[in-house]
Amino acid sequence: MLQLFTSCLFLAGAVSAMVGSWTCKRYGRKATMMAGGACFLVGTALVACAVHMVMLVLGRLVLGVGVGFATQATPLYLSEMAPFNLRGALNIMFQLAVTVGILAAQLINYGTQYVKPYGWRISLAMGAVPALILFFGSMMLSDTPNSLVQRGRPEDGRRTLQRIRGTDNVNVEFDDICEAVRVSRSVRNPYRTILRRRYRPQLVISVLVPIFQQLTGINAIMFYAPQLFQATGLGSEAALLSTVITGAVNVGSTFVAIAVVDHFGRRFLFIEGGIQMIICEVLVGILIKLNFESGVVNPAMANGIIALICLYVAGFAWSWGPLGWLVPSEIQPLETRAAGTGINTCMNFLFTFFIGQVFLTILCGLKWGTFLFFAGWVLIMTIFVILCIPETKGVPIEELSEVIVNHHWLWSRVVAGAPVEGQPSLDTYGDDSDVHKSKDQDDNKATRPDVVKNMV
Repeated sequence: MLQLFTSCLFLAGAVSAMVGSWTCKRYGRKATMMAGGACFLVGTALVACAVHMVMLVLGRLVLGVGVGFATQATPLYLSEMAPFNLRGALNIMFQLAVTVGILAAQLINYGTQYVKPYGWRISLAMGAVPALILFFGSMMLSDTPNSLVQRGRPEDGRRTLQRIRGTDNVNVEFDDICEAVRVSRSVRNPYRTILRRRYRPQLVISVLVPIFQQLTGINAIMFYAPQLFQATGLGSEAALLSTVITGAVNVGSTFVAIAVVDHFGRRFLFIEGGIQMIICEVLVGILIKLNFESGVVNPAMANGIIALICLYVAGFAWSWGPLGWLVPSEIQPLETRAAGTGINTCMNFLFTFFIGQVFLTILCGLKWGTFLFFAGWVLIMTIFVILCIPETKGVPIEELSEVIVNHHWLWSRVVAGAPVEGQPSLDTYGDDSDVHKSKDQDDNKATRPDVVKNMV
């Protein structure tokens, strides 16, 4: 029952993420985030007032719909609003909000354990606070220039771009957006389009990165941290306190990612974080094995396990945690962006659901070997990053796709000779001055040294 209650949210999130990709394109990123906030409010009311298990699970499912909408639209919104030189740091603000929420939930759970018999209701009802912030905060935001132009409002898109960049001279970036929109309007079914060879790099990365993110084992450890720490010999209160400590490490390490992601790049953090997680998971597995075999609780060994788990969480929080959302959201061209982020979010939630369902079973079966199992997957995904993930730091979002397919050692071979999506007539816009872009401009951008110098 614990596994069902924990995981049903993510199953609902996977389904709603695919719906969210359509609402993002049809109604905009802002409207989708507001819908997510509204679902959070309804779901919170259901779980906090639940009188039986069915109502509790139903509320959890509604919360899952809110999670799906929010995680589909928010990274997309941040990637499109951010200037290219700060896109990594600003996008990671999403992950920072997630980690702060996790820490807040852990602190609330730790405090409400003493409020009997309604402490759990107070804990669940506190979810209304971020729900209200998301709903009313989204209401006060403008939609992204990309979304406004895509929905036939180019003048509003230009004004928004001028406002968020702080200058009237946005012609180059606005032309990039209009060019991307012109191509995207030739796409009737973005999910069918993303299956074409031209978009194979984006599809592979959008599918595998969220799967790998879950196979690090992070959510399994965060979900069941109290049970895990109790297995090392800690009491229930000490186990809850230990989860608060790991939550604080999670938040602090996300700040590290914000500070360095646009300086050192995405690949560096992926690789360093992967190596750190491998070492920590192997050592945790060994210490748990020794702890179980001794038959006596060793406080020093238990503290060592907690310290290693904190180092593991830190490695995740400045690598696969934020970058698992950042990279898939920024590599997509506009014509497949909503579909690509929908696939990324859906795969993330499906595998979160899967890991949530099987982790306790795996832990009971493999015991200490569970951590070696996850360490093996982290090794595989680190190799995948080295071979297949291009560096995206410092490249304008609407130029990333061309740079990836023209300059990456692997993907340039995969997409070689693949047809480019057709471009609809300029009459679609009515005003050529806002959307015209010459072939010479395109060719110059595709080979600009400042765009490609950071690419691998």
